[in-house]
Amino acid sequence: MRAFRPRLRELQVAVMLLTRLPAGRIAGQAPSLAAARWAFPLVGALVGLIGWALFAGALAAGASSPLAAVLAVAAQVLVTGALHVDGLADFADGIGGGRDRAHCLEIMRDSRIGSYGVMALILVSALWIAALAQLGAQLGSLAGAGWFAMIGALSRAAMVAAQEVLPPARADGMARLAAGRSRTARAAVLVVVLLGGLAGGAFGAALVVVCGGTGAAVGALAQRRIGGVTGDVLGAIQMLSEVLCWTTLALLLAG
Repeated sequence: MRAFRPRLRELQVAVMLLTRLPAGRIAGQAPSLAAARWAFPLVGALVGLIGWALFAGALAAGASSPLAAVLAVAAQVLVTGALHVDGLADFADGIGGGRDRAHCLEIMRDSRIGSYGVMALILVSALWIAALAQLGAQLGSLAGAGWFAMIGALSRAAMVAAQEVLPPARADGMARLAAGRSRTARAAVLVVVLLGGLAGGAFGAALVVVCGGTGAAVGALAQRRIGGVTGDVLGAIQMLSEVLCWTTLALLLAG
């Protein structure tokens, strides 16, 4: 049991960072964010299962698929404290309105939201809700729980992969605190990718490709415009990966 204690403490840190769920207190020196990064996909799976519980519960209570979808999205946003939502909005404002690297970073740090951020949130939220609503009753079963958990884990694994590949764009902030190479984090990403591809079959493999492609595209844009990743970039990667995965799944299962 002692051998697992450091990992449990790292998981606790990941829960504290990525959610508003009660995680207790950490006695003594807390693990670093870099050490806890491997647990991000596990937290994502947990958040996904919470979303599924609301979705399935709403359907069982007689709610329509669109209403169940709104409740599932709302639950996940509340559980995460809108962390990734805020990141997407700031990223869109910075990349859309910034003249150069310094200006992009300045806008991304501004707590106010601009037109790019507003439109990004409207379009991404609408796409997320529409995809869940189209899948409807297909997500109400235990198989649906698997899709929620898988997509939650894959979208957080995309964040971890970006941190493994790209440098932090700032000298401070969350991305800097969680920076550095980690064999454990790389192993966690590999496990999530393999499980996603094996458990989900061809559909799961498609979601792995979508997540990887989204993370690579957003990461490349961030590298070109601001020289690396920030917490906002990671939030944008997570949100866009998750929503595009749901969109892809809705299209595949509808076909």
